[in-house]
Amino acid sequence: MDKQMHLAAQYLAAAGINFVPKKEDDSHTNLGFSILKRSLETHPLSEKGDTLSLSYASFSLQWSSPNNTESLALDGVSHQAILQWINNLSERFLSEAYSYGFHYELPYEITDDHVFELSDSERLAELKQLRILAQSALKETLASTKLESPIRVWPHHFDSGAFVRLNEQVSLGFGMAIPDSVCNEYYFYISGYRGHDSIAPDSFLPLSKGEWKNDTFVGGVLAAENVALSDVVSFFEEAIAQYRK
Repeated sequence: MDKQMHLAAQYLAAAGINFVPKKEDDSHTNLGFSILKRSLETHPLSEKGDTLSLSYASFSLQWSSPNNTESLALDGVSHQAILQWINNLSERFLSEAYSYGFHYELPYEITDDHVFELSDSERLAELKQLRILAQSALKETLASTKLESPIRVWPHHFDSGAFVRLNEQVSLGFGMAIPDSVCNEYYFYISGYRGHDSIAPDSFLPLSKGEWKNDTFVGGVLAAENVALSDVVSFFEEAIAQYRK
């Protein structure tokens, strides 16, 4: 289910590439996550507010217009059929064709005959809870530290993240990442930068939750398995306090 949700999110990213005004930082491709709807959602695709979303609750795509909503359950549906469904809606509501193409590479490819399958509903529910946990933790941390940032999901790496500037020299990126070479499970991360250079945590005090790393990844890491919201917020707050020193 992890791979299928990552792949399904690319339909939303492609919609951003097609219909959202381009930004130099690629933020037109990123996605929001609604705790209420349990869904990833594009930026508005039109002045009317059309959006394309991906539901963790129902494993479906949804096109929302001011006076109309269309849904497509993904279980048993091919990649080619999904492209046709989105294109029909984009031509209907935006009078523009939808194309599926990217300027970045994913770790896996999708073919026209690929069929999505709801193979593990329990795992999908776990992934939903992870996104809710990440969104909630980032929102609480931004409020408690009096920092401001949009909370977005970047479709390439599929992380939920925030980016803030502590001052003119130091900026921070923090959020939740999918399993990779840093950690073999979902994990929360924070990293600091002075300009474009990573800030090594060698002089920082040990974290109460998680650990500092200074190798392929430079910053703090907390594995997401069996952690409470308060644990994640504490991890972020403690790390931010050290970057502020």
